[in-house]
Amino acid sequence: MLIRIIYLSTAVGPQTTTMTNAILKKAQAWNKANGITGVLCQGQGVFLQALEGERSTVTQLYSRIYADQRHTNVELLHCESIAKRRYENWSMAHVSLSDIDPATKIKWPEFDPYSISGSLVMARIDDLLAKGSVIQGSNS
Repeated sequence: MLIRIIYLSTAVGPQTTTMTNAILKKAQAWNKANGITGVLCQGQGVFLQALEGERSTVTQLYSRIYADQRHTNVELLHCESIAKRRYENWSMAHVSLSDIDPATKIKWPEFDPYSISGSLVMARIDDLLAKGSVIQGSNS
């Protein structure tokens, strides 16, 4: 059974390029080997991530992510069974929340993922991806 989860967390320290690249390198390799797809939105002191894959694998990965010391206040925003992957093109795409497109800012002026539904958070992620804001993360 395929599932999709979306979680949000707060960075413990500065979100440096070195830290982000280390996270992405490890995530992309592990995810590709384990059939996980998704997107990491990072910046402004938060991590917002969508993960898709087999339920047991996603659950195992989320447990590891939850215990990661680089962030705190990990909150599961959304979990659903899915028939088809939404982010199938990426083992782990990366979108910077620091460089949000001005048109996206107009549509989402005060984006607060803690106070809206998981489906609206997913719509926000989709907007970021649609605006061509993906920094890296192809499945190839």
